[in-house]
Amino acid sequence: MVDDASTPDDAASPDAATLDDAAPAGGDADRTATVRTTHADAATVAAALGPDETDSMRTRVDGDVVACTVARPTTGGLQSTLDDHLVNLRVADRVIERGRAHLGNDSADTADSTHRSDSTDEPQTTDTDTPTDT
Repeated sequence: MVDDASTPDDAASPDAATLDDAAPAGGDADRTATVRTTHADAATVAAALGPDETDSMRTRVDGDVVACTVARPTTGGLQSTLDDHLVNLRVADRVIERGRAHLGNDSADTADSTHRSDSTDEPQTTDTDTPTDT
């Protein structure tokens, strides 16, 4: 995944004149930023981001690029929304990559293979809400 974030977008920016990065409709949005990322399956990544989008976001797919423009009235709000978006992008991209890897491994003989877990991906947690059988 390659990031190309620009903040703020203004009329003097060459990107603003050539790309369709209009800010989402949202009233008093003074601050905007556009994040462009490249993915092997951009349409699937964009679809995975859809449920987490707010009215202040506008996401487009152009070939292998997902471009998301965020417009917020405050710098802190813009930063927070972009941070959430980038985390969601990373998760979507990794899930898609692992799904493809899993599908590729289905054709291999899995009887002799061992299950590998990447413990650095997620923190180790314990479900404390599940009652024990006593």
